[in-house]
Amino acid sequence: MSGTPARTADAATAAEVVCLGESMVTFLPSQPGRLADVPSFGRGIGGAESNVACALAAAGHRAAWVSRVGADGFGDHLVEAVTGYGVDTSAVQRDPARPTGIYFRTATDRATDVHEVAYYRAGSAASAMSPDNVPHDALFAGRVLHLSGITAALSADCLALLHDLTAPRPGRPLISFDVNHRPGLWRDADAAPEVLLDLARRSDLVFVGEDEAEEAWGVKGAEAIRAALPEPEVLVVKRGPEGATVFCDAGEADDVTAVPALRVDVVAPVGAGDAFAAGFLSATLRGLPVRDRIRHGHLMAAAVLTVPGDLTAPAARAHADALAALGDDAWGRLRLGPGWTGDDQEVRTT
Repeated sequence: MSGTPARTADAATAAEVVCLGESMVTFLPSQPGRLADVPSFGRGIGGAESNVACALAAAGHRAAWVSRVGADGFGDHLVEAVTGYGVDTSAVQRDPARPTGIYFRTATDRATDVHEVAYYRAGSAASAMSPDNVPHDALFAGRVLHLSGITAALSADCLALLHDLTAPRPGRPLISFDVNHRPGLWRDADAAPEVLLDLARRSDLVFVGEDEAEEAWGVKGAEAIRAALPEPEVLVVKRGPEGATVFCDAGEADDVTAVPALRVDVVAPVGAGDAFAAGFLSATLRGLPVRDRIRHGHLMAAAVLTVPGDLTAPAARAHADALAALGDDAWGRLRLGPGWTGDDQEVRTT
């Protein structure tokens, strides 16, 4: 990884990855159906960047999450839940004047793909993050700072913060940026594509879905996306069922690595992109080859796809390493379903 980050803590205890962004309390339905018809909900947590931090911590890495939450019960729950995954939340700030964001969602109807989400995050504590009130020392303490385009959409102050954090400067950690184009979050949806393109170009490692790149920038295909984003040292193009293609700057020409996706018996699709980023970052921190970084991304995503919520315990490192090391034919025959991450579970091949 490029860059020599500044350190504010002992190297043995400092976070390897710091994740900045809003997390919310999420209410999950007790049964399928319209939000209007669901009688009760279970409580969980959800947020792209805290999802990445939790997955990294569960995989054995030192991860920190930085954000703002309300001085309310939902804020208490968020901090306690994220801390429970082993994430350092010491830099999370409490805002007495603004609430913690919450949202409700339906269970995905796999037959019709009907899915409702109702957000209550306007004016949230996290939307007040700015260059003046977020602790930069904590953000720059790790080897990697992970950001996403969701934060840029929350407010003008949040966008200013991301511009500040992605600015070139001595000692900047490696900047990991997940485009996460969510048109519904932007007050000025027409401005979103250019803003996200600019932030991606200022970053070192970029994750972007092939579908969202086409929607945001009108470019189609991995090669065209790389042409639109030549600056990042590493560009990860997620191609849905086709897998992922990674471009690594190798001087005059990129090294290009493509790995097909796994076949997964999906329980719910939420959180898979965040899990993929966590798996890729985990393997990057460990210095694994690019092919194995992609495979660990697929494996971490498969762990989340086979549970109802955004988060789950990943496969043990030895188990995941053994699967990532399979030959291409054996990798292609894997089929993962609920419970596959357990050490005593037999992984199916077809």
